[in-house]
Amino acid sequence: MIALSVAAAVGGGLVGVIGFAMSYNTLAAVALHWGFSHKLAPWFPVGVDSSIVAFLALDLYLVRKRTPWPVLRMMAHAMTGATIWFNAASQGSVTADPVRSVSHGIMPVLFVTGVEAARRLIIQKARLESGTATDRVPLHRWVLSPISTPRFYRRMRLYGITSYPEMVRRDQDLIAYELWLKRKYKGELSKATQDERLPMTMAPYGYTVAQALAMPDEQERAADLRAEAARQRARDAQTRAHIAEKRAEADRLLADGEVETTRAAVEGQTGQARAAAKAQVTAAERAAAAEDAALETALMAEAKARSARAEREEADERLAAAKADKLAAEEERRAAAERRAAAQDAASAMSEARVIETAAAAEARKVAAEANLVAAEKEKAAAETRRAAAEADAETEKAEAALARAKAEREQQELAAAEALRAAAETLLAAAEIEKRAVEAEDAAKLKPRERAVRKVARMILGTPGQQSDELPLADIMRELEVTSPGTASEYRSEAAELLRAGYRPA
Repeated sequence: MIALSVAAAVGGGLVGVIGFAMSYNTLAAVALHWGFSHKLAPWFPVGVDSSIVAFLALDLYLVRKRTPWPVLRMMAHAMTGATIWFNAASQGSVTADPVRSVSHGIMPVLFVTGVEAARRLIIQKARLESGTATDRVPLHRWVLSPISTPRFYRRMRLYGITSYPEMVRRDQDLIAYELWLKRKYKGELSKATQDERLPMTMAPYGYTVAQALAMPDEQERAADLRAEAARQRARDAQTRAHIAEKRAEADRLLADGEVETTRAAVEGQTGQARAAAKAQVTAAERAAAAEDAALETALMAEAKARSARAEREEADERLAAAKADKLAAEEERRAAAERRAAAQDAASAMSEARVIETAAAAEARKVAAEANLVAAEKEKAAAETRRAAAEADAETEKAEAALARAKAEREQQELAAAEALRAAAETLLAAAEIEKRAVEAEDAAKLKPRERAVRKVARMILGTPGQQSDELPLADIMRELEVTSPGTASEYRSEAAELLRAGYRPA
C-alpha cells in the first residue's frame, strides 16, 4: 500500500503537472489569436485551469465542514468542459482534424481526472473518519434481484444504514422471524397479534426485528415516565402553592404585628395627650378655685371692714348725741363745773382716740393675715400645677420608652421571622436539589416505578434526622406516592429500610 500510494502520488502529480503545462502553453498561444493582449494572454490559462482546482478545493472544504454546496462542483465540471473545448479548438475546427483536436484536449482530461481522484479519496477518508461512509449496493444484486433491490436501496438511503452487510443481516432476520410466525400459527399470519406483526410493519421505516419487538415495552416505559413527570409536576406545584401560602401567612402576621404596634403607639400617644390635658385642666381648675376662694375671702374681708366702719360711725353718732344731751342737761352747770367738764372732755377725747387707734391697727393686721393666706393658697395651687406637669412628663417618658421597647421587639420578631423563612427556603432548596439529583440518577439507571417509589420513601426517611424507618407515618407515604392501600405503603417502607441498611444514600 505504501508503494501504491507513492506511485499514485508521484504519477498523479506528474500527469497533473504535464497536463497543466501543456494546457497552459496551448491556451496562452491561442489567447493571442482570440484578441487577448500580450500582458493578459498568459493569465488566461491560469484563470481557466486554476478555477477548476479552486472550486474543487472549496467543495472539499465545505464537505469537511458539513455544509456542502453542489454549485461549486458543477462549476468545476463546467470549467473542465470549457478547458477541454478550448484546447481541442485551439488548432482550428474540431471536425477538420479530429486527431489533432483530441491530442490537445486529452491532457486537460488527464489533469481533471487526477484532481477528481484526489477529491474522491479525500471525501471517502472524511466519511470514514466521521462514520458517514455508505456502502454501495453491488451491481450483481441489481441484476439478480431487480424487484426487491429498489426497496432494499430505499431503506438504506432513507434511514441512514451505511453498511451493506448490516442491511443484508436485517433482511435475513426479518425473513427468519416471518417464517417463525408462519410456523407458530400454521401459515396464518392473520392470527398473530399486532405486537407480533410489528417487525413486518416497521421494517420499511428502518427498524430491526429486535427494535420493533421492543417498541411496546419502550412506549410503556415512556408513558410511565411521562405520568411520573406529570405527578412530580403536580407535587411541585402543590409544594410551591404551600410555600406561597405560608409566605402569605407570614406576611399577614407581620402586617398584623405592625398594625398592633402602631395601634399601641397611637394609644400611648393618645393617653399621654389625654393625661397632659387632664393635668392641665386640673391645674387650671385648682388655680381658678384658689382665685375664687381668694376673691371670696377678699370680699368677705371688705364687707366686714365696711360693717365695722358703719358700726363705728353709728357708735360715734350715738356718742355725739349723748354728748349733746349731756351738754344740754348740764348747760346750766357749765359755769360752775367748767374746769371739771373741760377736764372730763379732755379725758374722754383721749380715750376715744386710743380706742380708734387700737381698732385700726387690728383691722390692718387682719387684712395682712388674710392677704398672706391668699398668697399661700396661690403658691400651693402653683406647686400642685408644677407637680401635675412633672407627672405628665414622667408618663410621657415612660410611654416613649415602652414604644421604643415595642419597636425593638417588633424588629427582633421580624428578624427572627426572616431568618426562619430563609432557613426554611434553604432546607427546601437542599431537599429539592437532593430530590433532583436522585431523580436524574434514577432516570440514568432506568429504574422501574416501584424501585423509584422505594427510593423516594428512603429519601423521606433520611429527610428527618434521627427518624427511624418504622417511625415514618404510612399516611405520609400514601400521600407522597399517591397510593390508597396502607399495606402497599407498609411494603414500600419495609423495602426502603432494607435499601438503607444496604447502604443507599442519595447523591
